[in-house]
Amino acid sequence: MDTSEIMVLVGGVILIGLILWHFFGEREKAAAAVGAAGVQEIKVTVKGGYSPDVIVVKQGTPVRLDFYRDEAASCSEQVVFGDFGIARDLPAYKTTPVEFTPDKAGEFTFTCGMNMLRGKLIVQRS
Repeated sequence: MDTSEIMVLVGGVILIGLILWHFFGEREKAAAAVGAAGVQEIKVTVKGGYSPDVIVVKQGTPVRLDFYRDEAASCSEQVVFGDFGIARDLPAYKTTPVEFTPDKAGEFTFTCGMNMLRGKLIVQRS
């Protein structure tokens, strides 16, 4: 192998590593704070994905997720919590609350309407 082939090989391995880290690496995790009314609340920004994209809440306590959609891309027009039977339209540049009480513990995926953007809701036993 000559120098150019080695450089291409090393570059490819680095690129594969970065792609794996991006898709499977540690995600931003946030625990919902309990407000004065006893509701777990957290703000989620929607812009090319969800931030935070991993949300930790307690089972049996009401949850309010305030989704602020900071873009007009068609993919992020809706958020879907399939395991909880929830689908909400998210108007561009507005905050939309999603309220529910998680009745079961576990890890649940939430997605956009096209199933391209993904986040995770972790419900812990109280």
